[in-house]
Amino acid sequence: MDAGSLDRRVTLHRAGVVENEHGDMVQGWSELATVWASVRPSPGSERLASAEAAANAPTVVTIRWSSMVAALSPADRLEYPVGSGRFFNIVSVVELGRRDGLQVAAIGRA
Repeated sequence: MDAGSLDRRVTLHRAGVVENEHGDMVQGWSELATVWASVRPSPGSERLASAEAAANAPTVVTIRWSSMVAALSPADRLEYPVGSGRFFNIVSVVELGRRDGLQVAAIGRA
């Protein structure tokens, strides 16, 4: 995998039980890792849903394989750009080569 193509940062999030601001344990998202990635937007689609315009932003994200991200799945999500609050739902995760990288197909709401 060419390191030069991994020129963006994405944060991976995992669903689970987290502590809120009151110290209670609630369902939420915790940060799994922030990694270097290649981010390629795919052609989006627009549709009318429930009388509101909705736009999907399909994106392909390629990251290096590591034991920390090896179990990444559609139950997780990613944030790009980091700190933006723009989240993408993971649709599929495909291993590239033999533990070379992961190709993540994700859909964000534009």
